[in-house]
Amino acid sequence: MNAINYNEQLIKLVNENIKKGIKPKLLLHACCAPCSTTCIERLKDGFDITVFFFNPNIDDEREYSLRKEEQKRYCEIANVNFLEGEYLVDEFYQVVKGKEELSEGGARCFLCYELRINETAKKAKELGYEYFATTLTLSPLKNATVLNEKGFNAEKEFKVKYLASDFKKGGGYLRSIELSKTHNLYRQNYCGCSFSKRT
Repeated sequence: MNAINYNEQLIKLVNENIKKGIKPKLLLHACCAPCSTTCIERLKDGFDITVFFFNPNIDDEREYSLRKEEQKRYCEIANVNFLEGEYLVDEFYQVVKGKEELSEGGARCFLCYELRINETAKKAKELGYEYFATTLTLSPLKNATVLNEKGFNAEKEFKVKYLASDFKKGGGYLRSIELSKTHNLYRQNYCGCSFSKRT
């Protein structure tokens, strides 16, 4: 059985929207400005994008503020809307309790994906967006299959369409590096939580 190529499906949908002359409202969860670059570039002609910065996994307030301000700056450059979620660090620690010693990229991270994706879906429903998505599939270190499973689960729970993706495909990650250099974006060297600093 062949795996679904979510990147191809996404590009097809963007092109269909362009052809129809429509731009559905999309709430795009973003972890940071660099990861949002490729995603916005691929989506902006077919969707009316609002970037949703919801990252309670970032446990250092200075780091959180730095990433948030860079994301706001890039949203201005890309001419898309910006929305900040609540900074719920305690909720993140509650969600991953008991999984602190697990290796990066495993079950603890999957719980973090779920926390951020569910909050994005909830906010999209609350504010009347037609779709929600996440930039997390851009990273070669993130499991796109699990991310999309979490997205489809959230779609069912919150009754708002999930835009599946695998933004790293088609040179997406390399393109994000190029765009980050072009716009002199801050690129962090760890995911965000204190546990990811260990690797």
